[in-house]
Parts: sequence; C-alpha cells; structure tokens
Amino acid sequence: MKRQITFFIFTFLAITGSIFAQGFTVSGILDTSVSLQAATLNAPNYFSGFEEYANIRFQSKIRDKAAVYGAVNLIAASGIYAISAREMAAIGDGYPLNRTSYVYGENYIAGIELERLYFRLSGESTDFDCGLMRFPFGFGQVWGPSDFLNPKNPLKPDARARATLGAAFFRYPTEETKLSAFYSVPRDPFSQYDCSFLGLTFDKHWNKASIQALYSYETPSERTYYGIHRAGLSVKADLEAGLVIDALYTLNPEVWPGLDGLSFSAGADYSFFDGKLIVLAEYLFNGKASSTAYNPKTNISGFSNCNYLYTSFTFRINDFTNISAALISGFDDVSFMPVLTFNHDLFQGTTLTITAQVPVDRALVYCDNRHGELGPHGYYFYSSAKVRVRF
Repeated sequence: MKRQITFFIFTFLAITGSIFAQGFTVSGILDTSVSLQAATLNAPNYFSGFEEYANIRFQSKIRDKAAVYGAVNLIAASGIYAISAREMAAIGDGYPLNRTSYVYGENYIAGIELERLYFRLSGESTDFDCGLMRFPFGFGQVWGPSDFLNPKNPLKPDARARATLGAAFFRYPTEETKLSAFYSVPRDPFSQYDCSFLGLTFDKHWNKASIQALYSYETPSERTYYGIHRAGLSVKADLEAGLVIDALYTLNPEVWPGLDGLSFSAGADYSFFDGKLIVLAEYLFNGKASSTAYNPKTNISGFSNCNYLYTSFTFRINDFTNISAALISGFDDVSFMPVLTFNHDLFQGTTLTITAQVPVDRALVYCDNRHGELGPHGYYFYSSAKVRVRF
C-alpha cells in the first residue's frame, strides 16, 4: 500500500508539472488541527488527536470550450482523527466492503482520496459536466433537504460535500433561467443492477428571489421494486431578512409514506448593527423515510427524530476576528448541541479557528438513562483548534 501511494504522488506531480505551461492552475487549503475530548464516566478521562489535512484543487482550461477540474485530499491523522477516519472509511452500504484506504505508520495513519475529477464542455447556452463531481440542490443553509445526493451535516459545517460519479446537462434559455438533467451511478460501486438516479431541475432567478424545482427517479433495485420518486421545491428571498424554504418529498410506491416522506426546512437570517451581528435560525421537519432521515443500510448520515432547530449568533469584532454561538436542538428527545466558535485571521490567507461542543440531554441533567440523539455519546466536551492556510 505504501508503494502504491508513493507511486500515486509521483505520478500526480509528474502529470501536473507537465501541463503547467498549458494554463494549469492549482489552489487549495492546508489544515493543521488538534483536538481534545473529555470522556464520559464509562470511558477514559480524555481523548486527543492531531491531523494534517490538505485539499488540493486543480483545473485546466482547453481554449474556451472545455475544462478539466479535480481535487485530491491528503490526510495524516492520529488519535481521535485516526479513529474517525478509519470508521468512516470502513462503513458499507449494506454489502460487505471494507473501504479503508489508509497506510498505518508508527504513530499515524495517512491516506489519499480523490475528491473531484470531471470535465466540462461549454457552448453558448449549454454546458455538459461528466465525472466525479458534486450535484448541488436547493438553497438550504443548514439542513438542505433537497441536497439528497450530497447531504449536509450541521455538526460539521466546514466539511466538503462528497462527490458523486455521474453526468449533468445544463441549458440556459435566458440569463435568469436554467434547466438541467442529471444522472448518478448506484451507491454500491460494484453493483451492475442496483438503483441509479436520474432527474430534472428548473431554476429561475429574480433580483430579490430565486426558485428551484427538482424531480428525481431512483430506478428499481432489490430494495425498491418500483423505484423511488423524489420531488422538491426550494425558494430563497432577500428582503429585509434572508428567507429560505427547502422541501423534498420521497415516495416509495410500495409503501405510502405519508408525512414520513417529507423533509422540510424553513429559515431566516438577519443582520444588526451594520452587519456586525448576524442571527440565523432554521427549522427542520425530518420524516422517517425522508432525504434527511437516518438509514442504517447506507453510509449517508441522517437524523433519527422529527423536529430540529438550528440557531446561531455571529458577532464580528473587527475585520479580522469574529465569534459565534450556535445551538442545535432536538425537541423530540430533548437533546441539544451547543457549539462555540472563535475565528481570527492571523494574516492574509491564514485563519485560526477554535471550536468547543458541549452535548446535553435529559440523561446528563437528571442522571438517568434517557439519552438523546444529540447528547453525550462517549464524551461530554469536545474542543479543537485549527490553523487553515489557503494557497
């Protein structure tokens, strides 16, 4: 495995170096992170971790008609970060597949992940994208019900959205209108007959508002004989406050889901004191069979309860420093996740971020066994410090 990764690195550098003269550009970020967790009574006193992570993005334009885009993640981790990376890489989609691709060193694990790799063909009013890329749907800032192929996680707002292998065709009848058709391969990479995803979107933009309509069909498979239909609507408006509504309904004809098929979010943000204070709130209704629901048969994270609320306050101290306090609330099981964040620009292109999370539920307050989804699970305090360098 070490030889394979070394060969990959040298091959990547050789290819990129050979096409610098052809308008090839590189950018990215380098994160250096340390973390500390205070554990619950049933675990050791604390856990710690260290991670070095780089996201390197590259693109090469071929005249004015085509372009190639890509991104690679380089990771070296130990402690908490290594455990998390190993667990995420080994999760399967209901089939026996160990996707761990890390090399184990003396005191760390290291890995390389291909994050994006696709090409774009451009015409006067059309575009065609094909490869490993992201399919962004909807305008939701926090929960993103419409973004069912690349779901968001409010606990990790800085995480890069996962890519999907597929293709998309875009048509622009006017500057304010966009039509698209997309195709995504099955979630099981070894499947020759598992479900694929096909769909259409319609986008319309005005000066103060935008709307997107979405329809997607998941083809039949062993789990869905008739396939699954998804239909959604997302709206945003920039009035006195920024307003967002995002909804997606998932229909399996074999079992009528009722409200369980609906994922609906609505939110607003408003700024005070000439933009120094920004307040954001977004509610989520999460049906048990919806796009944001937890499904143990897939590797896509989701939520187990029905009603959630995300609230945050961000205060800009000066041009270089801001602090924010966010609260993720799960009302059904009375659990909460407060998140405190401090950001400071050390100098141009370099930012320090310090984050603290304190999960709370009824079991912690009343000392009983009624644990909540957002409550302590192995730890009751989590903190991290990250230095991000952009290049």
